[in-house]
This record gives sequence, structure tokens and C-alpha cells, in this order.
Amino acid sequence: MNIREIDEYLSKVPYVSLYAAIQEFSADDRSGVIKVCEKYQKKLDAYKAELVRLDNMMVYERKYADYQFVCGIDEAGRGPLAGPVCAAAVILPKDHPILYVNDSKQLSPQKRDELFDEIQKEAISFGIGLADEKTVDEINILQATYQAMREAISKLSPAPLCTLNDAVTIPGISIRQVPIIKGDAKSASIAAASILAKVTRDRMMVEYDKLYPEYGFAQHKGYGCASHIDAIRKYGPCPIHRMTFIKNILNPDGEN
Repeated sequence: MNIREIDEYLSKVPYVSLYAAIQEFSADDRSGVIKVCEKYQKKLDAYKAELVRLDNMMVYERKYADYQFVCGIDEAGRGPLAGPVCAAAVILPKDHPILYVNDSKQLSPQKRDELFDEIQKEAISFGIGLADEKTVDEINILQATYQAMREAISKLSPAPLCTLNDAVTIPGISIRQVPIIKGDAKSASIAAASILAKVTRDRMMVEYDKLYPEYGFAQHKGYGCASHIDAIRKYGPCPIHRMTFIKNILNPDGEN
């Protein structure tokens, strides 16, 4: 086999067989073959390291495994000046880790999109909950977040017997709850939920950008960056702005 053929061959070998496949060419002293083997050995080492990282992120899932169905839950959109708050709940399979699942903030938009599809495909169950800007204004952002989380959990089938939450305890939920500080970095289930919530909300804001292009929602997703604040002052609020969040922008001097 020439070097190109060896590279192509190794690229198709599954991880479980990759070490043995690399060893087939270990006695070949051609410099190009050595480089190809080194490339795939690095790939295999990275895969093993990822399995270790994921195993560490399943600590809570294993700890509460007796509850049979354990879901992770997280939200996206508590801080923006516009748009909904979105929550997601995910029950992951116990014996089939999803590679590269991590806190959504640690992932590129492209990687989040890839994992969004894979999580939906591989999860035992997932649910999405939303609370729009009017709900945020009516009951405040914390209560709106809880409402979105309850909706997400209610859509799971099978129903979970335990939830792993990113720092919060959700009122109105009768099943066991485990709040975990910085849970999206410690629990694969919470991390998966953070990805579903983030991508769902980001895609909604891209669609809102088509309706209200002057605000730049596709770029900042409703967060309070300088360009967004300038647009609010120039054009006033649009229907998806949270009025309780922008009152100081509209009335900076606090006048009635």
C-alpha cells in the first residue's frame, strides 16, 4: 500500500480497532507512513482522553442511577433584553456516551449544531420549554425560567424520576431534584440540555432577526451589547423586547 492508501485505510477504522490497525504498519520505516501512524495515534489518544472526560461527567448520573430515568435540565436566555427564555430536559442513554458533549458555552456554534442533532437522535427522551418575553415581564425572569423548565420536563417520555439541575431547585416538581453548582460543566445530562436550550433559542433569534432586522438579533441573540442598546434608543422597543429589562434604557433618568 502506498502512503495515501494507508491514510485512507486508517481513516475508516473504528476507534476500537484503531490501535491494532496502526500496529500493522509500525514496522514500515517510510517517513510518510510513520507520520500517518503518528497522526492516527494522536487521534486515538484524543479519543481516549475524551472518554475519560465524559466518564467524569457521568458521576452524578451513576450516583443517582437507582432512579432509572435521570434527566439533566438547563436553560438559555435569562440575561437577554429580548426574546424568550428556553429550557431543555434530556435523559441520556447510560451505556452510549455522546462524544464532545460539554457546557454549551465551551463549544463553537458549529459544534453545538452538530451535537444538537446527535443529542436528539441518541437521547432516550428530550423536551423543550419556552417562556416568552411577555411572561418574563409578567412573572419575572426567575419564575419564567422555572415555568420553561417544568414544561420541558413534562414533555419527557418516559418521565424522569430524578432531575439534575444547573444550580437551581425548581418549585412545583414532585420528583427528586439534585441542584449542582456549575452543573453544565460537571454533568453530561445537564450539558446536553444546555446545548439543546442554547441552539433552540439562538435559532429562534435568527428568525426574529428577519422580522426585526434593525436590532441585529442574529448577531447578539438579544443580549445587551452596545449596538443593541443603540438600536433600542434609536428605534424604540419591538414586540419581543422585555420591557422590564429595558426600562432604564428607554428612561435613563428615571422620569415617569
